[in-house]
Amino acid sequence: MTGTTVIKNALIVNEGDIQLTDVTIEHGLITHIGDTDRGAEHTIDAEGNFLLPGIIDSHVHFREPGLCHKGDIRSESRAAVAGGITSFLEMPNTLPLCLTLEDVQHKNDIAAHSAMANYGFYLGACNKNLDYITSLKPGDTFCVTDDGLYQLGDSLMLSETPEVMDALFSRYRGLIAIHSEDEELIRYNLEVYENTYGAVPFTAHAEIRNFIACYLNTKKAVAVAQRGGANLHLLHITTAAELALLNNQIPLPLKSITAEVCLPHLWFNSNDYQRLGAFIKCNPAIKSSADRNALINAVNNDLIDIISTDHAPHTLEEKEHVYQRCPSGMPMVQHALPAMLELYLDGKIGIEKIVEKMCHNPAVLFGIKNRGYIREGYHADLVLVDINKPWTVAKGNILYKCGWSPFEGQTFSASVTHTFVNGNLAYHNGTFNTFYPGQALQFIKRV
Repeated sequence: MTGTTVIKNALIVNEGDIQLTDVTIEHGLITHIGDTDRGAEHTIDAEGNFLLPGIIDSHVHFREPGLCHKGDIRSESRAAVAGGITSFLEMPNTLPLCLTLEDVQHKNDIAAHSAMANYGFYLGACNKNLDYITSLKPGDTFCVTDDGLYQLGDSLMLSETPEVMDALFSRYRGLIAIHSEDEELIRYNLEVYENTYGAVPFTAHAEIRNFIACYLNTKKAVAVAQRGGANLHLLHITTAAELALLNNQIPLPLKSITAEVCLPHLWFNSNDYQRLGAFIKCNPAIKSSADRNALINAVNNDLIDIISTDHAPHTLEEKEHVYQRCPSGMPMVQHALPAMLELYLDGKIGIEKIVEKMCHNPAVLFGIKNRGYIREGYHADLVLVDINKPWTVAKGNILYKCGWSPFEGQTFSASVTHTFVNGNLAYHNGTFNTFYPGQALQFIKRV
């Protein structure tokens, strides 16, 4: 959209407050917050619907390059925008793995002409590139961040020697994000179930990748990070036990140990394996209803800092394999915000808290410049939602390239009606407007 756009009569959810007022957008930026009578080329009457900052999803797998039969940057960012996600950070486990700044640049080049949302990419770390990673200095990560966005690969965190872990955690001063599970214990558990059942049922997933495997490895990671003075970000926490290792007394910008929970672990519980089986198989596994409730409480009491999706699509054919060959992961970006709003309507999480964990905190933790808030001078990444517009997830409205969702048949009470990306109305009531490519995220050094 060109010219001035005014969103009128919106319930703005921002910085712990809800305010009924107008927002003016010009040249891709929020230029005024407050009642206005000025003329505009485009006026949207929000009619008291909620206006949120665009969601920043800091944990997605969009599969490009190398795995584009599952999804790609264009298809999955399109689904994300329909779900109110305006920025994403994508993981490095593509083919080839993203292990150098040249690999990051290659992904940026792809996204520059295909991403509908704003984008950033993690750099993977493993024993093979440890010296390279630890040689990087603030500023070397030209198109990523001033102080680093680094995904610590499973092979390093979970199977390498303590000496290698100590080296990374003591030598690298950027943010280190880890997938925390004890793979040795998981392999043992799997062998036990194979000997017991032969064909392992999907209902065993939460017992094979159990709370002990999560807790033991997270405890070890926290201890190593604290010993080395590292900035550690724990991806997809899934258990009540791990919450005892977290701290809610230190404000986010000053925290050296931070934690994320993903939407599937706030929505599903282990009882759902009986119904959904392979479709909710993910790593770490979805745990018990008690764990789910503990995670919701941890979001509310700030032990958990960020909510993301861990969007990880696989084809239906791949998901039809037996347990051992069935890949873990599920598509999430289109349905994450509607699901979170359902939790809000059920009285489980306040909408202000949802905005804090899905918009504000990702911007603060990763140092994303001028996004994540509704503030004058910030990029106009905005999502308008109607909490009284129910819809049902069905094959015909699923936008993921893989064509399925574990939410199929679920009726959500709230709908995303408008998504603005850099001031452009990218999505409106089921329709995508002219393709406006997203922008490479700009980063500042975290406080």
